[in-house]
Amino acid sequence: MHTLGERPYQPVIDEEHLAEEFRALGVRPGGVLLTHASLRSLGPVRGKSRAVVRALRAALGPEGTLVVPTFTPENSDTSLVYRRRVQGLTEPQIAELRRRMPPYDRWRTPAVSTGRLAEEVRTHPEALRSEHPQTSFAAIGPLSHRIISGHSPRCHLGECSPLARLYEEGAQVLLLGVGFASCTAFHLAEYRMPEKPMQEYHCVIRVRGERTWWSYTDVALDDSDFAVLGASFEESGAPIGTGRAGRADARVFGVRDAVDHAVAWMSSHRPGRRQR
Repeated sequence: MHTLGERPYQPVIDEEHLAEEFRALGVRPGGVLLTHASLRSLGPVRGKSRAVVRALRAALGPEGTLVVPTFTPENSDTSLVYRRRVQGLTEPQIAELRRRMPPYDRWRTPAVSTGRLAEEVRTHPEALRSEHPQTSFAAIGPLSHRIISGHSPRCHLGECSPLARLYEEGAQVLLLGVGFASCTAFHLAEYRMPEKPMQEYHCVIRVRGERTWWSYTDVALDDSDFAVLGASFEESGAPIGTGRAGRADARVFGVRDAVDHAVAWMSSHRPGRRQR
């Protein structure tokens, strides 16, 4: 029995056990896997985030490719992260914050907002990272170049992004300790709607060595209803592997299944949207 103040005992998980659990969930050897993860939800893992990456790669096998989002909203003044940061600041303080916002560097800019697993993949010596200054992806494996290359800086998550390549490759999604609200693949459906609202985005980049604010127009991304969309997807009968990895609830499913369902769902649940 635990006395007051003691933490419950949690057995440490090893990477071999995790790899077996990923396979049991349905991760395909030789496949492509887009992973969203809360490592804290796993419980204690021997080797921490590095071991989780090794376990995912073991489940995928040598011909498999691991992909993670490595988003960087910190360099934009049109992001939710920025709006939260400037709340309550004075005009001089905001001006100073903007002056210090670093330009995107695909090799160095950390993926603070997408968690420890994303950072572990991003900093892996074999990793490739896409060039988009706000919604980049990183990948390790034989199909990394195919998935990462050609990410237009004017296309967050549409046909000129890694999401479209993942759809074409028949990739899977792993939600590890997170829900459908974190399912980036749903965003591809927003680009496939016949009528879609557009938005102007601003971020800091480097052009010929100079720090520069850059503006571009793209689809107005909206994940506010992704949890409801995900519940509909689960109820649709689509093949979704569910279970646990470590102490975390987990789901594995196909990118194509998720995007195709999202297109149909958005068509009936997001009516009347017009381009701004």
